Amino acid sequence: MTRPKSKRKTVRRSRTVKATKPKSPTRPTPIGAASSTVNKTRVGTKNAQILAMLRDRAGTTIAAMMAATGWQQHSVRGFLAGVVRKKLGLNLVSEPGEHGRTYRVIGNADAKQAA
Repeated sequence: MTRPKSKRKTVRRSRTVKATKPKSPTRPTPIGAASSTVNKTRVGTKNAQILAMLRDRAGTTIAAMMAATGWQQHSVRGFLAGVVRKKLGLNLVSEPGEHGRTYRVIGNADAKQAA
């Protein structure tokens, strides 16, 4: 003979509602400053180092990026795919070279020349 399963007792608690602060009005953009062109990358960070290496005309290898940042190979590849390509939307080009695969970011003018 098995025992009947007991039903769990549900405890009802009253939920306190937090009062939200009204949002402060946004400051107007100064004349001549475009908010969409603001560079969100801080100077001197590892991300900025890699982006500078990628913007170089010669490009860079994964080994060089690993040495500059101290990251492992999978972290560098994840940065290239997630941040450079997806988040920043930059045109990342990978080409075989003498010392391994070379990665670089090309702009619209450079993309037309490469094609």
